[in-house]
Amino acid sequence: MTVMFAAPETGFEISTPVLAGALRGSVTVPMDADALVQAIASSADRQAFARLFDHFAPRVKGLLMRGGTPADLAEELAQETLMTVWRKAALFDPTKAGAGTWIATIARNLRIDHARREKRARLAKVFEILDEESPEQPDQLVSGSERDARVRDALTGLSKDQYKVVELAFLEGFSHQDVATRLSIPLGTVKSRLRLAMAHLRRHLEDLR
Repeated sequence: MTVMFAAPETGFEISTPVLAGALRGSVTVPMDADALVQAIASSADRQAFARLFDHFAPRVKGLLMRGGTPADLAEELAQETLMTVWRKAALFDPTKAGAGTWIATIARNLRIDHARREKRARLAKVFEILDEESPEQPDQLVSGSERDARVRDALTGLSKDQYKVVELAFLEGFSHQDVATRLSIPLGTVKSRLRLAMAHLRRHLEDLR
């Protein structure tokens, strides 16, 4: 399967056998990956970038997937990793690490950044659910980081069972019936645990609302 990757910063498209290469493990290894990165840094060498992309894109995707990243997200982050290489090639220092290690580090950092953004979005969603009927007053606003820290602290006070239903119902968007089915518990138990959990969260976050 051939994947066409548009690279706006480079002004061209790369045709690369991402999935086939990942499965075969037979993508040609660049003669000198360090030199290719340096060529990109010194002269924006598109041929060097194409060779790096063909070699590293499937490997970065595989690395991320082995770490538990879903395939679609792994592919997106792999492409973002290589575009970061294009933009920041001048920062590469072969005396500190080889190109492969440097690129893998970029990929891991992007995955960590994505996870942090996702976590912040989930914490904000919990607060929004609690705050649906209580509009914010300008003189009562707190910083997003303080709010998120308070929400995290309040969530740690839930029992394991209560946290699980909150996670499924509010953070992952399952219906109450779906939560009951996934946890193999009665629907009434799901609703009861949610009521107790939300009462706990409201008590601990009342001054933020």
